[in-house]
Amino acid sequence: MPCPEGRQSGQSQPSCFDHMKMCFVMGCAVGTVARELRTTFSCLRIGMQGRELVGGIGKTMMLTEGRGTVMTNGD
Repeated sequence: MPCPEGRQSGQSQPSCFDHMKMCFVMGCAVGTVARELRTTFSCLRIGMQGRELVGGIGKTMMLTEGRGTVMTNGD
């Protein structure tokens, strides 16, 4: 993924480590949001409402927390 254009002339490009760090954080964010949406729709589909819905989403998110890093491989 190339760095964004339009940098000031006095600034250097980010290092390789900074680039990898940014990609890792963005991949975790995308994976977390995708997992939350999937969990929410599956809980709604089985008929959860109110506190039961919020508890079900929270419990599932905590059980599958480490899977957001899978999205970081796309760089």
